[in-house]
Amino acid sequence: MIDAALLHIAGHLNAVLRRSHQSAEDLVAVTALHEADGAPAAGAAHRLCAFLVNLERDAVPGMPAHTLASGDRMARSAPPVQLNLLVMFAANYGGSTYPEALKLVASTIACFQATPVLDPQNSPGLDPRIDKLTLNIEPLTLHDLSTLWGVLGGRYVPSVLYRVRLLTIDARKPDAQLPPVRTPAVGVHG
Repeated sequence: MIDAALLHIAGHLNAVLRRSHQSAEDLVAVTALHEADGAPAAGAAHRLCAFLVNLERDAVPGMPAHTLASGDRMARSAPPVQLNLLVMFAANYGGSTYPEALKLVASTIACFQATPVLDPQNSPGLDPRIDKLTLNIEPLTLHDLSTLWGVLGGRYVPSVLYRVRLLTIDARKPDAQLPPVRTPAVGVHG
């Protein structure tokens, strides 16, 4: 489901950028900037690369375990996991095309400022397992930015980091069988 969320966000952004930049080709690619061996990733050059930087569990209070009824037995399952995705949009342009990188980052910010929530009403094709995706810019200090790009193993390119809330992963697999609750017998015993 993480892939479905990231691909949907990138697809939405790509459609907006293609219109605003009057481009016949895709401008956004879901790809890392570098391969595991440090080589440039295929398909990352001259693209706005969208990639996952981190996953965080969202501590939503009061998320109880699910109780599912099946015949005369009840089953308990673990509560769903609520995740936030940290997604980087990095414009991988250099040399004389560097100004294009700046335009794409600015256009990305404008896109998600205009539509910070993607849901089935405004974003057809959203995976039915996803209720909505809310995008907020994640502010980074210069130190945080330096550390992040160090971890990513690359040199800085114009980019913006977004926190995407709230992805729910719910396996709905029972972890225990519970006896059913029965109506208590009320009466006077004497």
